Amino acid sequence: MNEANVKQEKKRLANPPQAIQFRIARRAKLGAAQYTETFEIPYRRNLNVISALMEIRKNPVTKEGKQTTPPVWDMNCLEQVCGICTMVINGRVRQSCSALVDDLLLLSGGNTITLEPMSKFPNVRDLQVDRTAMFNHLKKVHAWVELDGTHDLGPGPKMSQETVEERYAYSRCMTCGCCLEACPQYHEDNYIGPQAIGQVRLFNMHPTGEMSRDARLEGLMDDDGITNCGNAQNCIQVCPMSIPLTRAIYETNREVTIHGLFGWLRK
Repeated sequence: MNEANVKQEKKRLANPPQAIQFRIARRAKLGAAQYTETFEIPYRRNLNVISALMEIRKNPVTKEGKQTTPPVWDMNCLEQVCGICTMVINGRVRQSCSALVDDLLLLSGGNTITLEPMSKFPNVRDLQVDRTAMFNHLKKVHAWVELDGTHDLGPGPKMSQETVEERYAYSRCMTCGCCLEACPQYHEDNYIGPQAIGQVRLFNMHPTGEMSRDARLEGLMDDDGITNCGNAQNCIQVCPMSIPLTRAIYETNREVTIHGLFGWLRK
């Protein structure tokens, strides 16, 4: 935080707003028209967006005094692990459990926060979306390690520290959808997206997972495959876990190219 922001923060803490307004994009059901309702709650320090939504849910009355239905959204772990609470907050996709109201007000300079559902997935209701496409992408690229029975196989294969560290970064993916929402190339059926590519990299680097390497690479060679990446690099800007997705795309694209040229020799 620079000096100007520090001064602004001190000023805000000295004169906090009396109330916070939330402009929430709403939809009654899948396919229905979208509309916006504004709610107002008393300001309280250290709220996150989900805490504010829960306050609104207690008494769902709009700023104009109209009784309405409680806003609908997804949440689970509340500690940025499950990835299910993703939404677009003040125009930027992020996790609502870790989006702090104080920070949002400081950045906006006002007392209004706008909440919208992700636009790259079917909007089921209000802030809730259907992320089935993401899990279908994982199935397409075989994002798992095949088990050879349930008996004791002894110690696992050895990996270098460098490999372990890179794989750990990819393993932190929550399937939250932030990278797909920010990606200008991603739409459900024209680009598989950085999330699935990162998981291909994760499992292809595993000594056991490498046995299904060819199947994963071939899953990225279809019309919606890795070559549709436009190198916008928005994915690494919004990833809440700071996953090196551009590295995964680069390394995996090289593997796909080599497999496309010489993969027939392995069969």
